[in-house]
Amino acid sequence: MGATATIAEKKEKPNILYFLVDDMGWKDTGYNGSKFYETPNIDILAKEGVRFTNAYVSHPRCLPSRYSIITGKYPARDCVPGPPDKQLKGGETTLAVPFKEAGYSTFFTGKWHLAAHDSNPDDQGFEINIAGGHAGAPTSYFYPYNVSRSGKKGKERPIHGLDEGVDGEYLTDRLTDETIKFLKKQKEEAPDKPFMAYVSHYAVHTPFQAKAEYIKKFKDKLKIMPYNGPEFKAEGHGECKLNQDNAVYAAMIYSMDESLGRIIKELKAIGEYENTIIILFSDNGGLSNRGNSRQLATSNLPLRGGKGHLYEGGIREPMIVRWPGVSKANTESDAVVIGADFFPTMLEMAGLPLHPEAHMDGESFVWALKNKPNPNPERPFFWHSPLGRPSKTGDLNSSAVRVGDYKLIEFYDQGKVELYDLKNDISETHNLSKEMPGKSEELLKTLKDWKKEINAYIKVKKDKSKKKGQGKKGKGKKAKMQH
Repeated sequence: MGATATIAEKKEKPNILYFLVDDMGWKDTGYNGSKFYETPNIDILAKEGVRFTNAYVSHPRCLPSRYSIITGKYPARDCVPGPPDKQLKGGETTLAVPFKEAGYSTFFTGKWHLAAHDSNPDDQGFEINIAGGHAGAPTSYFYPYNVSRSGKKGKERPIHGLDEGVDGEYLTDRLTDETIKFLKKQKEEAPDKPFMAYVSHYAVHTPFQAKAEYIKKFKDKLKIMPYNGPEFKAEGHGECKLNQDNAVYAAMIYSMDESLGRIIKELKAIGEYENTIIILFSDNGGLSNRGNSRQLATSNLPLRGGKGHLYEGGIREPMIVRWPGVSKANTESDAVVIGADFFPTMLEMAGLPLHPEAHMDGESFVWALKNKPNPNPERPFFWHSPLGRPSKTGDLNSSAVRVGDYKLIEFYDQGKVELYDLKNDISETHNLSKEMPGKSEELLKTLKDWKKEINAYIKVKKDKSKKKGQGKKGKGKKAKMQH
């Protein structure tokens, strides 16, 4: 009798598929208005789920953003990014741990980028880890993945676990194949056991590489989409791309969308689609800004800025949640949510106990999925980016806070602030700091108090009397933290 009850209880638990894209901008999907990129499977999911219009990452770069998702904490709380030893530590109660302890099968594939101190996915609660480790990007999207297409040794850290493959195999497809293998095996060997699958694509991060037939598809599409406006405009310490016209990047998005479609098809084939919560998110804004001559991926307009920046283009993301039988299909939520919120939200969705001592900055947004009133409408949301990359993505050291519709950005090295009313100015074109000094002072105090409370890392300016070589070495180590 007890065994039967246990099986019945497990059947009642939903599966969870967390589908994370790398560097995909807010405007990079069809449902969010892109006329150039094609995301048919994401667009279908958007019609079947809840579309969040105010979904944010906790940091505008890969590593800190992913750190927040997996820990439920603001990355700045643990000085991420910061000195080189400040990464994910082994032994933390991360997102997968409670699921594993509750009897879920836990699966990870793709980009982890948090590995240090024995903190690979399989050290952090994931029973299966395929391709997750130090690497922040592949050397090549085509097998062999750790050899550049020129044949030279790549600068990226190697991707472990994908040493075997077929020449020409595409990485996005391979990660999808591995996910489908897991789903088939799960159905065959443990049909009554729920799963939590974290599919973390390296796409659509650089290098820009895609299947030839898809590149041709979008090059042909460009021929019938004339654009006569300027290609760039000045932004930050550099310039910002104004048009979506990178055919290779479009092809990468198309393959990523194809991956989602194939996984959903398999969920339907094994009869688990209606018992699987699907969450789609991106780890930071699209690569649209530069401080040098690097090739750019996309445009995030009407949002300002992109990857690396604390303007909306760097931190506001496409996000969809499909929760069968609970959330209403084809709806939109303007609830403000942030990357740290996924940890407690997923626990509550699965009916598991919360771990507030772990996900100390995250708050569940199940209320939004159930279309209930916001229990904390005055909650402040924080960002801290202390290692800007003016010569790469054109961003400067800065911090930000959003409360209600107002967002303040502090460029603390320069002693200036900017204030925006996001409800009426999503493009952040009208700086209200001088028109609303009271609101500016209020939010700046909130931001400074938070940074003091968590002891946020502030990079100390180097003593110019020190040897130049030492300064460059230190800078290089810190730069590695911010892929």
